[in-house]
Amino acid sequence: MNADDLVYRPGLLAGQRILVTGGGTGLGRVMAEAFLLLGAQVIVCGRRAGVLDQTAEELMAAHGGSVVPIACDIRQPEAIAAMVERIWADGGPLTGLVNNAAGNFIARTKDLSVRGFDAIANIVFRGSFLVTLECGKRWIAEGRKASVLSIVTTWVWNGSPFVVPSAMSKAGLHAMTQSLAVEWGRHGIRLNAIAPGVFPTEGMSARLNPTGRSFDFAAQNPMQRPGRMPELANLAVFLMSPAAEYLNGQTIAIDGAEHQATGGNFAHLASWTDEDWSRAAQAIQRRDASDRQQRGG
Repeated sequence: MNADDLVYRPGLLAGQRILVTGGGTGLGRVMAEAFLLLGAQVIVCGRRAGVLDQTAEELMAAHGGSVVPIACDIRQPEAIAAMVERIWADGGPLTGLVNNAAGNFIARTKDLSVRGFDAIANIVFRGSFLVTLECGKRWIAEGRKASVLSIVTTWVWNGSPFVVPSAMSKAGLHAMTQSLAVEWGRHGIRLNAIAPGVFPTEGMSARLNPTGRSFDFAAQNPMQRPGRMPELANLAVFLMSPAAEYLNGQTIAIDGAEHQATGGNFAHLASWTDEDWSRAAQAIQRRDASDRQQRGG
């Protein structure tokens, strides 16, 4: 991405300090890069320290500025508290938070284990809430304005079969956005959310399209294409910018109207056979093993 991909004036986010969870890859990295290009200091967190370090180095080499990588497992409340304490102690308070960290995989709900459910819910639902709470308590105590942006999905409005833990967890973030927008609005803390459609990333393909054949971008979307990363980045910048200071408690879809046309979910997988699900599970297990190796266990 470069400055020409963004529609905003240079320096729009100067003076801001924004934490992006899951900021080392995918949509998180895209948003982090956009914030950096517009003058913010960006902190990226995630579980894979090596990936975060590489992302920070690459973004600063390309654009200058400051990107701080912090390895943090947001499933652990103690790790969240330590991360936020480090951020406040090293450079001052955050002005913004992007709840982007997520996990997901396709599966028949009857095949889910408790561990499989928790793998998603503990990051997307519980972890995002705990990061928001840890920051929010500090902002309120210090009398600071701030903005929280959560990345959800269009399934928050209509659900989705075969990704039920994610659908439930993202719906929880949608409810948190609406609820805290009212509760914390008087403190100058805004909460909004983006519900992206298909923006192809490596992580999405590995676990939501593990057999390589469950998506047909052009056929499913009224605009006959998937989303482009700068489109998502521009929306995220707007919601985190001073231009959106009266926008609060909203979840905005950016999907080319796909969820209105098709539901935008995984209902089409009802046609899969037992063999299809077996192949998908094996592919996802291989990806999980690779990710564990990158994290060192």
